[in-house]
Amino acid sequence: MLDKLKLVEEKYVELCARAEQPDFYADPKKAAAYLKEQKEIEPVVNAYRAYLRAKQDMADALEMMSAEPEMKEFCQEEFSAAKSRSEELEQELKILLLPHDPNDNKSVIMEIRGGVGGEESALFAHSLFRMYNLYAASKGWSVQLLNYNETELGGIKEADFEIRGSGAYSRLKFESGVHRVQRVPETESGGRVHTSTATVAVLPEMEEADVNIRPEDIEMQVYRSSGAGGQHINKTSSAVRLIHKPTGIVVSCQEERSQFQNREKCMLMLSSKLYQIEQERIESAYSGERRSQVGTGMRNEKIRTYNFPQSRVTDHRIGLTLYKIDSIMNGDLDEIIDALVSADQAEKLRESGEAT
Repeated sequence: MLDKLKLVEEKYVELCARAEQPDFYADPKKAAAYLKEQKEIEPVVNAYRAYLRAKQDMADALEMMSAEPEMKEFCQEEFSAAKSRSEELEQELKILLLPHDPNDNKSVIMEIRGGVGGEESALFAHSLFRMYNLYAASKGWSVQLLNYNETELGGIKEADFEIRGSGAYSRLKFESGVHRVQRVPETESGGRVHTSTATVAVLPEMEEADVNIRPEDIEMQVYRSSGAGGQHINKTSSAVRLIHKPTGIVVSCQEERSQFQNREKCMLMLSSKLYQIEQERIESAYSGERRSQVGTGMRNEKIRTYNFPQSRVTDHRIGLTLYKIDSIMNGDLDEIIDALVSADQAEKLRESGEAT
């Protein structure tokens, strides 16, 4: 590991020196690539240098301990503190050196669909939509609707939306899967607890150029956008539906004012879906490779239960239960997401240890 870290530091020093050259910005595209690489490895270099300082502090404390016996107690404290720092930094470096998901810094496209439970599932889907909007706002990310189909009672049959912000995918990718709710429905007069579900899919936002889409493979349909019960009816056919004939994937967008803008958003959604399908195909080819218990969630995998009578939220993948359902539904998701990220890192560390 130390040899690898030394090489990373040398690369960082080289990039810093290159950025100081007078002609560095002569090729803006190349300069941007160098600066991006420098920024990506900077946390590794900073942790590595701090690790070396901690190791040096340990050596200095031992040397002083033998040279000045009367300082033994003080030196022992210094040595213990430096040793603790070095161990923490070593663990941090192991995590920093794990293979990174190339999509972690991307924005995301999220899809929420009502599942089992009729109108109650649609109302729960709306609650999830609100929860992710509030979480995005807490991170300073922007949310843009792509497609929204609501029910008469204000639930959601389906909602497609874009969350734009650096690192959005790294935080939200573990949200894919089936979310289950246990609560007394607003439509239930008898006060019985019902169980309903909604599905969430999280896709890294891919540009059209990132995926090979042939124009002849796409069928485009236009229609008038509308809301529940005929609300928000648009008199022009600006809404767009694209059908990818080879895969049967259908995407729709009706939130923009023009047909061109809606088609552009549809192409963005289609690119992300096709990329995801290709990634799943590649991963399934490695049949011997273990899947992480956290994963990024298949649509049919129940990942979390929201029990309102007990104010409980349980993530079944990591066995985490929190009794703070109100704050979670108001977008306070960091405690859950941090635990999922930690579990994923621990799994990868274990696998990398077994590989070596």
